[in-house]
Amino acid sequence: MRELPQKEANLFKQILKCYENKQYKKGFKGAEQILKKFPEHGETLALKGLFCNHLDKKEEAYEFVKKGLRHDLKSHICWHVFGLLYRSDKNYEEALKCYSQALKIDKENIQIMRDFSLLQIHTRNYEGLVDTRHQLLELRPQNRQYWIGLAIAYQMMGKPDSGVKVLTAYEETLKDIPTKPDYEHSEMLLYHNSLLEEMGDIQAAYDHLDAIEKHVCDLKAIREKRAQFLLALGRQQEAEAAYRTLISHNPDNFAYIDGLQKSLGLGNKSLTAEEEAIVVGMFQELQKEYPRSNAAKRLPLRYASGDSFASIADEYLRSMLRKGVPSLFVNLKTLYSDKTKEAVIEKLALGYLAALDKSKGFDHSGSIVEPPTALLWTLYFLAQHYDYKRESDTALGYINRAIEHTPTLVELHMTKGRILKHAGDFNSAMESLNEARELDLQDRFINSKCTKYMLRADKVAEAEKTVILFARADIADPLHDLVDMQAQWYLLEAGESHLRQGQIGKALKRFHQVEKHFAEFTEDQLDFHMYCLRKMTLRAYISLLKLEDQLRSHQSFVRAAQGAVKCYVSIFDQPDGVEPPEMEGMTEAEKKKFRSKQRKAELKAQKEAEEKKAQADQELTKKGGKVDEDPEGVKYTKAEDPLGEALKFLRPLQELAPERIETHLMGFEIYIRKNKFLLALKSLLKAIKIDAENATLHEQLVRFALAVKKAGSALSPAAKTVIDKHWNDLYKGQDLAAVGNSFLKKSEEQGSVPHLISAAIASSLIEPKNDKAEAILFLMADDKYKSTRSLESALVAQKTLRSMRSGRVSEFRAKAAEWFPKATVFQSV
Repeated sequence: MRELPQKEANLFKQILKCYENKQYKKGFKGAEQILKKFPEHGETLALKGLFCNHLDKKEEAYEFVKKGLRHDLKSHICWHVFGLLYRSDKNYEEALKCYSQALKIDKENIQIMRDFSLLQIHTRNYEGLVDTRHQLLELRPQNRQYWIGLAIAYQMMGKPDSGVKVLTAYEETLKDIPTKPDYEHSEMLLYHNSLLEEMGDIQAAYDHLDAIEKHVCDLKAIREKRAQFLLALGRQQEAEAAYRTLISHNPDNFAYIDGLQKSLGLGNKSLTAEEEAIVVGMFQELQKEYPRSNAAKRLPLRYASGDSFASIADEYLRSMLRKGVPSLFVNLKTLYSDKTKEAVIEKLALGYLAALDKSKGFDHSGSIVEPPTALLWTLYFLAQHYDYKRESDTALGYINRAIEHTPTLVELHMTKGRILKHAGDFNSAMESLNEARELDLQDRFINSKCTKYMLRADKVAEAEKTVILFARADIADPLHDLVDMQAQWYLLEAGESHLRQGQIGKALKRFHQVEKHFAEFTEDQLDFHMYCLRKMTLRAYISLLKLEDQLRSHQSFVRAAQGAVKCYVSIFDQPDGVEPPEMEGMTEAEKKKFRSKQRKAELKAQKEAEEKKAQADQELTKKGGKVDEDPEGVKYTKAEDPLGEALKFLRPLQELAPERIETHLMGFEIYIRKNKFLLALKSLLKAIKIDAENATLHEQLVRFALAVKKAGSALSPAAKTVIDKHWNDLYKGQDLAAVGNSFLKKSEEQGSVPHLISAAIASSLIEPKNDKAEAILFLMADDKYKSTRSLESALVAQKTLRSMRSGRVSEFRAKAAEWFPKATVFQSV
């Protein structure tokens, strides 16, 4: 029975309004009232299910909606409600099917079409979106949102020209154009202009700017676009005037100054001596005109060279050190890619220090006495300078002297911690950061930085106690609150710490939490599809859509993906449990003894942990918090298909970050273990295109060749044909021994430690019983490798020797301790 008597029909309209007004309990009661008299009324049953869904009765919700559909299959309301239910569960594919079915029944239902179009753009079904928004426009041609929505659909489909036609047609229908600038109309006009620009018709976009200027509120956007268009059209003099106007409004905007340079024909970084003089002259003019502009003082250092650079650097350094600008080194370190400039800066800074010690001025003449803080900031700068060069002892000497000068300055202790971290003494680095934290207990940034250093030192318990110091007192579980607040820096650092310690479950739990955050970012855009059309924030909305499409190429997701892939690969390689770092290089008897001892310790620790957890859970429940059922992340370590789980992290990177070599190196590690030779080959070929000289790639090439050889006749003829076709692209017609020797020769010529390690690993794979790999690793002791010999590479080399069961591990550790005397990892036996 579909038709209700008048009384119940009115009540049904009321419960529809209850849903719109989010009065779910009231609506639920109204639905029950109708169902007492008409228990088989499909639409009321469906609505009751929708109210159940919002009252956290998920199972009942689906029951009632399905029951409603059974009683009334031809009701657009039932299908619409079913779609809303699926949408709330993020099952968009099924939701779209339900909306489509509802529209077959009621083809002109505006609300269903709006919901349908919302999910179409959310799932990036742009062709379907264009059709739906065309229908909406035909039904409501007076509604501006539908015109704009159709233009956006065309733009996202890659047809900005069609979007321009839609907007032009709409603007022609307008009778009452606001005489004064109106924000919403202004935004529509600027969006129209952006479509013309996207089409590549710069002249039309420029002409359009002139036509709309009097109707636009955002005059800054007009000025910026005009300058850009003039530059693109080759109208250099007009562009120069436009950029000078922009600079007068904001003389510290790097983009404006860059535009001015290009308008003068000086945009290229590799300048002739004459061009360099003109650029420096331009900046000198700007400095006179805008004496407070830091950009005008800093940017000439990028282009000047020789004596000119030394003179400008001298003036800039003196000014910044005199003022006591803590970020001075950060401002200048990009110049260090030029070793000549680095040497000039070092010479100047050392000269200032010598003069300050002697005459309290930057010059030995003593004619100008600098403030006492000048000495402090000079020492601070030199400490950072030598830390950047990884001359840790020299850097520590300067920072310790600075701390003696002003022991209460937080930045000094933080920098000391950074120097110690780079030197490999993570515990002392953590202690320095803790000293900095205790100097200012109200500073959340220092607290977070200290937490990060504790995690780097693998002091997870201490880090947890420190990070929650800024949590609200009324929060039941402050650590879980960090997850809810999407504090990814903490989750990534904690996950990587657990991974270093062999705690795979805990590490995976953290990496999955980061992945969940990115899923939430994607879901959050659902609220903006209609909001932005309503509020006319069109340019920002297009930026949001484009950002969301590239979201998982973000560095935080890449880090989480790399960590998760390592974990799942470890689980696949060692299904009985990942061996802790201490077991590397042990004999089977030693491993057995170690495991027995470890098992006893684990049982004891487990009992204590269970007692502690039970008590903590009890307290948490009292406070109203949610108990963590899997604190160790065991469910992740028990994955039936660990490589399949790893692929879930990899696929977004393959789609969104194909230009990163890490994507394809990770892909190889997964596919070679799945015996997917063609996919492994594809990963290698893509990696070669990005960086054929990559160290890890060489090792993977060797592993691939050996895996293909081992597979032998088991390899399908089709796969063998494809591999044979690309074999020369991989190995250049050489056998494996020749490939290895060639790579080693290149590594020695370049003096690159990462390549040397990769050459050693490859050698051990090609000739397992040969001691050549050991000899290669010991080449690191040669002075020519000094500049590329990092703490991380020394650790990898030591780990490689252990995995080869080398008897020279102790010898290598002793050498590494000489290279990195403060690195605690090489001090223990």
